[in-house]
Amino acid sequence: MSEHSSSFIAKSTIKAADLEHRRKVNFNISKYNASVPLGKKQFTDVHLARERAKNIKWRAIEKLDEHLEQFEANLTKRGGKVIWAEDAKQAVEEVLKICKAKNCKTVVKSKSMVTEEIHLNDHLEDHGIESVETDLGEYIQQLDGEPPYHIVTPAMHKSREDIARLFAEKLHVASNLSAEQLTLVARDVLREKYVQAEIGITGANFILADIGGVAVSENEGNARLSNAFPKTHIVITGIEKVIPSMNDLALFWPLLATYGTGQQITSYNTIISGPRQKGEPDGPDEMYVILLDNGRTNILANERTRESLYCIRCGACLNACPVYKNIGGHAYETTYSGPIGAVITPQLKEMGEWKHLSYASSLCGNCTEVCAVKINLHEILLENRHDAVEQGAAPWGEKVAWKVWKQASLHRGMMNMGNQKLKNWMVNKVFKGWTTNRADLNFAGKTFNQMWREKAGSTK
Repeated sequence: MSEHSSSFIAKSTIKAADLEHRRKVNFNISKYNASVPLGKKQFTDVHLARERAKNIKWRAIEKLDEHLEQFEANLTKRGGKVIWAEDAKQAVEEVLKICKAKNCKTVVKSKSMVTEEIHLNDHLEDHGIESVETDLGEYIQQLDGEPPYHIVTPAMHKSREDIARLFAEKLHVASNLSAEQLTLVARDVLREKYVQAEIGITGANFILADIGGVAVSENEGNARLSNAFPKTHIVITGIEKVIPSMNDLALFWPLLATYGTGQQITSYNTIISGPRQKGEPDGPDEMYVILLDNGRTNILANERTRESLYCIRCGACLNACPVYKNIGGHAYETTYSGPIGAVITPQLKEMGEWKHLSYASSLCGNCTEVCAVKINLHEILLENRHDAVEQGAAPWGEKVAWKVWKQASLHRGMMNMGNQKLKNWMVNKVFKGWTTNRADLNFAGKTFNQMWREKAGSTK
């Protein structure tokens, strides 16, 4: 068992028994569940919309190299600079190089899961650069020294009272502030940072090949302020975020809003296609886009798991997953939690260390049912399990157990060996791992063959 697997089991066991944690998460997800049906009403046929979006992402990923080169060419024409980063180390090095050239002391950063993936804040702070999260949820998590809990809602596991106590401790304000007052406190702090920062860093919801643009969708305006106020704007995005055309946003923006937050459209939707142009009064003097691989081409090379690159990071699968709702986001110990994290993390990283995430699923298929772009998530979880076995990542005891089970399943005589008491003892006492987190199995008093023979005899 890997170190990450042991830690996952320990943390998930604790969180699953924490009823207060479950209450907070279920309360927040219930708000989401009430909003999503309202957002869906804007679609004449929401299933068709999802199918079309999946087809667009299919075309984008199947010709990923062409679309990325087109994006680079079009952004470069408008004065932007594209940097290709093979892994997290290269991406961080490029950011630090830019920061050093600009003599940067402060960075303002909008919400970005990719920057969490490469642990950018930690690296910047190690080099004496203050990196300030400007999304309210991310800012709360940064103050508390925690990573995001959820792809869309970073502080979903915290109540208003939790946040009030945190602000009182860290920002020295009254401990009984309302949600509105807490928001105003954060705004006062962050507005000063926008003006002070030499560099602004954002992610990208989509990158647009046909115009060389970066599309950002948000509800607070922090991404706009992060890219407009500082003199230098850096975008860090995964290569899979590309879509062929700006016109595709007419479908993707409403889908992302509906499945992400239950809105028809988010409050601020921005397309950035380069630094400030001649005659424009606002905007950064320079714009860099770092296109990050970091294992994504490993997924691209696998035809069975490739469609996981279609993900638009709406977080719907997390909100639907019974496992996630019980153990929370931090138990996963990885940037992307929930079903999509369980799917992509073993492929982005090392299968042997992270295969346990693909087993942390009931395979109920609810994640696939709610996916905005109809990714077959539960089927890919099975593919990951298959890959883990093929790569020899399964432990010796597991291999032996499955071989015995296979032989018993193929030979009815072996299945019928022993009585009810012996079978119960074997599974519940000898194979102790089965009952660690499950109720005891209780085999039938008679085998299927016995019951069949008795039934056949009674009908003669």
